[in-house]
Amino acid sequence: MLELIRQPWHWSISGLLIGLTIPILLILGNKSFGISSTLRQVCAACIPANIDFFKYDWKKDSWNLFFVVGIILGGFIGNSFLSNPNEIVITAQTKEELMALGIKDFSGLLPTDLFNFQNLFTLKGFIFIVLGGFLVGFGTRWAGGCTSGHAIMGLSNLQFPSLIATICFMVGGFVMTWLILPFLLTL
Repeated sequence: MLELIRQPWHWSISGLLIGLTIPILLILGNKSFGISSTLRQVCAACIPANIDFFKYDWKKDSWNLFFVVGIILGGFIGNSFLSNPNEIVITAQTKEELMALGIKDFSGLLPTDLFNFQNLFTLKGFIFIVLGGFLVGFGTRWAGGCTSGHAIMGLSNLQFPSLIATICFMVGGFVMTWLILPFLLTL
């Protein structure tokens, strides 16, 4: 059984499970799926500052904190005990294109050529790790939610703002992948 769990599964299984999460959350308590609001909850619970943005009843959505703890715990268990022992499968063409841009290590989910502690103190590492993280957080707040909140929950509820946000996420991803990323990798 453990060998079955360790093997790569078809993407449709994840899609089905995520898709079933939405009606379950709605049926069990009219809950919304999304992760980005959890940081606000943590700050409201832990920071005793008198900031209006953090003055709200964060306890009514405390289930979300357990959801995030479950994600972290599940990631730890998956990485520690259920990792696929085989090398990540990437097409030869993608490997060639990435190697031309300076990425040579394909042993993990993230290229260690970019994402490692030593790179944090380089211009490229600062742009990818620090500036990229800030822009993701800023964009999430500006869009009123993250990709999972808008693309999964918002679209399933037929919310027009979520459609606009999801289209913008996709366009931004394409622009980053095809126009900005190749330039940044050459720094």
